[in-house]
Amino acid sequence: MYKPYHVVNALPPAADVFAGTVTTDVINLKNWEHVSFLVQCGAGAVGTSTITVEACDDTTPTNTEAIPFTYQECVSGDTFSEVKQADASGFTTAAAVNKVYKIEVDAQALAKSGCSYVRLKAVEVIDDPVAGGIIALLTGGRYVQEVSDSVLV
Repeated sequence: MYKPYHVVNALPPAADVFAGTVTTDVINLKNWEHVSFLVQCGAGAVGTSTITVEACDDTTPTNTEAIPFTYQECVSGDTFSEVKQADASGFTTAAAVNKVYKIEVDAQALAKSGCSYVRLKAVEVIDDPVAGGIIALLTGGRYVQEVSDSVLV
């Protein structure tokens, strides 16, 4: 059975992907119920970043507001931590190689801010190159179709 989802290469892989302050593409959740940001970090055992999620009022974005979200971390194999709640100030990644973070945002959380757009923001805390990238996986499409419209506008 086909289950609709949409994948976005929200922050393409790079050798020093979290250098300084970086943000993913702005994603439109208007026709989706949920987005999971999958943050993959390969080489780079020292560098860390603070991760936040921002509700955006438009695609520029003209205005942003950091919002609470949930996340899990995996710093070994495929075993994830319990679900953790992050407030609007976010969380700081672990200093470890080959880690993955699942960051979950429901469209209803955006509705509280009056926005339908979202992005992930990473601010480097410990300056040391980390290879990685961010994929966004949208689920709960309001209009089921095999090939969905772009969520990047």
